[in-house]
Amino acid sequence: MGLGVRIDSFSFGSVRIDGHTYHHDVVIDRGRVRERRKGPSKRHRESYGHTPLSADEEIPWGCRRLVVGTGAAGALPVMEAVRAEAHRRHVELVTVPTEQAIDLLASDAKDTNAILHVTC
Repeated sequence: MGLGVRIDSFSFGSVRIDGHTYHHDVVIDRGRVRERRKGPSKRHRESYGHTPLSADEEIPWGCRRLVVGTGAAGALPVMEAVRAEAHRRHVELVTVPTEQAIDLLASDAKDTNAILHVTC
């Protein structure tokens, strides 16, 4: 099982996947693209100065590797509870700036899902 999508381009504020441009964070789960629903994580915003990726979100755990693109400058915080849940599930968690995440996904997407932050 690969990523199942082609990421055409990324620039601050948008990502183009399979010919469609998204102006919001996306989740790629077994070849399906959906908007990242960060509402459950907003309650942690004050602690981080930014809405982090929290375990309260619908994270696509059905994989061996989860790549999190942390934004153009790598500023998306990933909460420790997400790291702990990845460890518990035996899912390799890779957190890198979104440009690097896209490069990783292009070179090896076997058994991989992704969350891509498109701004900071």
